[in-house]
Amino acid sequence: MEKLRHGPDDLTCRSERVGFYSDGVWCAATLHQPADDSGEAKPAILMVHGWGGIQNALTVPFYEEFTRAGYLVMTFDYRGWGDSAGLPRQAISVRQRMRDADAALAFLKAHPAVDPARIVVWGSSLGGGHAVELAADHPELAGVIAQVPMLDGTAAVRAVPLRRLLRFAFYSLVDLIKPGHPVYIPVVSEPGAFSSMDRDSAQMALQLAERSLGRKYDNRVAARSLMTMGPYRPFRRLKDIRVPTLLLGATNDTVAPFVEAAIRKVNNHHVLVQTVEANHFEPYFEPFFSEVISKELAFLESLR
Repeated sequence: MEKLRHGPDDLTCRSERVGFYSDGVWCAATLHQPADDSGEAKPAILMVHGWGGIQNALTVPFYEEFTRAGYLVMTFDYRGWGDSAGLPRQAISVRQRMRDADAALAFLKAHPAVDPARIVVWGSSLGGGHAVELAADHPELAGVIAQVPMLDGTAAVRAVPLRRLLRFAFYSLVDLIKPGHPVYIPVVSEPGAFSSMDRDSAQMALQLAERSLGRKYDNRVAARSLMTMGPYRPFRRLKDIRVPTLLLGATNDTVAPFVEAAIRKVNNHHVLVQTVEANHFEPYFEPFFSEVISKELAFLESLR
């Protein structure tokens, strides 16, 4: 696989660090503006990261292409992750993350450079599940893109080998009952090593993320976070969506299996289902990136 198409040293967009508060906790964010800024209010895209995602980790080529298409793009770090405040560090609660995403959306809507009637939410992996929820909760959105979305936590849990699942349960229990600092496990690892994700080119994604970040990634997640996955089933919200929504699934995904049959059974005409023959992380790499971004840009063009 080839490296990412764009890196931090060859961007054409202009980036500005900003921030907002979610439940009183400061969250770091960045606005990426098109290079040829006309000064008029622009359509905007809110990028919602996945399980261990932080700003600029694998998202650079996506927001570069979106700004080339004329969109202002906002990335942000969830509380307790990346450059955001919040304790405990590196812990995941899907309900808390949804509140952070809602706060990020409110901040973007209020920005003077943004046309609030033309905001699209883009989410990937676990963030793709959040994007589906945002689509259901915010009928005022112009559109939603959910890339390799985690739509069914039960299916994701079933894809984990039993021995690994039992180890997850043990670490999660110890983390919950242990006083003081969380018990951490690696977010990703090489195949066969212990982590929350060791499949679907996860280790290669880590290497490319660090190349994009220009620093080491804090590769740990509180073990208690694993307990949030099984009950999380945002595909149940598909019936409530009333805005144009692209679900772009990977047919070989074993991290967040794409439950295409359950999706199509909903039969919501607002939801466009497309697939790529890739695993969970391959859409971030060439040659899959070009296919994925072409589908997403075509969807964005259809919203104009």
